[in-house]
Order: sequence, then C-alpha cells, then structure tokens
Amino acid sequence: MSELDHDIPEGELALQTIAMPGDANGNGDIFGGWVVSQMDLAAGVTARKRARGRVATVAIDAMTFLKPMKVGDIIGCYTTIERVGRSSMRIAVEVWKTDDFSSRQMKLTTGIFTFVAIDELGMSRLVPDAVVVVRS
Repeated sequence: MSELDHDIPEGELALQTIAMPGDANGNGDIFGGWVVSQMDLAAGVTARKRARGRVATVAIDAMTFLKPMKVGDIIGCYTTIERVGRSSMRIAVEVWKTDDFSSRQMKLTTGIFTFVAIDELGMSRLVPDAVVVVRS
C-alpha cells in the first residue's frame, strides 16, 4: 500500500492547528521541524491516553513529507496505535490539510513514532491493559 492509497484520514484526530507565519521559511512553506513537532504532540496525546500516564518519545521510525504545507493551512494530525509492547507503543501519524471552502482533505505528511511509558522517576514502566468501554 502506498502513502496515497486512501483519501480520508486513518485513525483518530488527536490534534488540530493552523500553520502561522512564524512557522514558515521565506517562501511561505512551513518548516519540516514544526510539522514533526505537531506530529510528536499528537502521537504523545494518543500514547499518554493509552498508557494512562507519562510517556516519552524514544524514536521517530519513519517520516515522509508528501506535499508542502503553507501559512494558513488548517491541519489535523490523525493517530493510530500500531503496536503495544511491554512498555512501548508504536504510533502512526498522518497529517491532513482541510480546505476552508470545499472541505476537501489532502494528506501532507506521515510518520511513525515510538513512545515508552514512564513512571514519576522517568524510568520505563508497563503499559496497562487496554480499557474497553461499553456504552449502552
């Protein structure tokens, strides 16, 4: 499956923001580092919820910039937990732009982030079993 094989975001919306002028280079393109930081925040939100506590980023395993991001773009970071280990979680992140006028979405960036659950001393800890919520 290629990076462009689906036309709607996969996963859960974990973060939404707007790209501002201070995040851009002289051509109006958003710096890749800013995009990576937004993706790390989104993955961190997902990891923290799943771990039910503190987490730390330990690796960015993959990163693909598919299309440029411009000042004023509204972006959403969608996350999917791919794997949960003893203390680690592998989280896929997709960044999508939503057009203001047509509501059309376009995938801009993808990445894979690995987090580890940590205790109050910063040492790794077990990721608790998933909680299943049953709604009636």
